[in-house]
Amino acid sequence: MSDADAYRPLLERIADALERLSPPPVRAADFDAAGAFIWQADSNSFDPVPEVSRVPLKLLKGIDRTAGILLDNTRRFAAGFPANNALLWGARGMGKSSLVKAAHADAVSLNGGLKLIEIHREDIASLPKCLALLKAATPLRFIVFSDDLSFDHDDTSYKSLKAVLDGGIEGRPTNVIFYATSNRRHLMPRDMIDNERATAINPGEATEEKVSLSDRFGLWLGFHNASQDDYLAMVRAYVDHFGIAIDDAELERDALEWSTTRGARSGRVAWQYVQDLAGRRKASL
Repeated sequence: MSDADAYRPLLERIADALERLSPPPVRAADFDAAGAFIWQADSNSFDPVPEVSRVPLKLLKGIDRTAGILLDNTRRFAAGFPANNALLWGARGMGKSSLVKAAHADAVSLNGGLKLIEIHREDIASLPKCLALLKAATPLRFIVFSDDLSFDHDDTSYKSLKAVLDGGIEGRPTNVIFYATSNRRHLMPRDMIDNERATAINPGEATEEKVSLSDRFGLWLGFHNASQDDYLAMVRAYVDHFGIAIDDAELERDALEWSTTRGARSGRVAWQYVQDLAGRRKASL
């Protein structure tokens, strides 16, 4: 037996091990399979979403002006005109992510090739790879959407987001726009920014790196806690939409009691109340 034959089994095992360690091959995306997809960073692929969980635009109450701004921006992008990245920030449960999904559904009527791509917060570091694949899918257009986006202490993945939004030499692909929702206006914990300001030699420069991230969004759309009238309008809109039979005075009294027990008034609380009401009334949603 030659020396080459003696080492062959070992070399084959090494080759197999290296094959297992290598990154998975990029799967060609079939963007005709659905109108929305979820980016999978581990496999560099897009999983189709056959049916998007969304609320009809007419049921989003108390955010008319904000909705109008985002709808106009999305329609311009769908029509092939310049548009801004958007950060939807503010109170919990007030329809930030619902508005993004509703805006996409509205704009699809103008451009059937407009796709919604969701990227999870923990996959933001892979955003440049995601955008490179979307850029190659021209003439399709894409809204890349990250829900509940924020960054914690010592998290440096926000730098990937800054570069692709408005900083790298290549910039954001012209067929891609980025929408994000967050409870924080600057996407960073307030104590993180305050601590850096307090301990820095030059406080302004020390926090510039963190605060400037939100500046990369051309649109800042604020969402605030619902008034009692807005909350009741949300409840009534759901009840009318689903045809739930209930006296208006009883509905108002019951809905307000529900919001009191929850300690909040928002679109999410209104929807949770309507689900409870429908269950008690044996009504289908």
